[in-house]
Amino acid sequence: MQDLSEMFKRYKKYIFFLLSIYVVGWGFTDYQAVFLGLILGTTFSLYNLFVMVRKNNRFGQAITEGKRAGSLGTFSRMASAGLAVLIVYQYPEHFHLVSTVLGLMTAYVVIMIDFFFQNLRK
Repeated sequence: MQDLSEMFKRYKKYIFFLLSIYVVGWGFTDYQAVFLGLILGTTFSLYNLFVMVRKNNRFGQAITEGKRAGSLGTFSRMASAGLAVLIVYQYPEHFHLVSTVLGLMTAYVVIMIDFFFQNLRK
């Protein structure tokens, strides 16, 4: 099994690449609200991925030390997704709701695609 930090570095690289494509799309197309929603959702998705990796590291460390393991941060990830949706509702002229929700799922799609390609390589 690969180290979680190596996987997180790969995921960050892919997500930053997607974010750069979204920024170019926001700057050069007429669909600025859609791309801004994708940027917002993907940014929160990257934050959620960071929280998940950090909580997973703490969980593993607590297990190896024999301490009580805390939660994996489900509530904080849901709260950040809710915050992204609240931002969209506050500024509907700037953000597109569906693209924000799709952006929130970006990290999970990146994880699945990376898993598929890593298995093909083995």
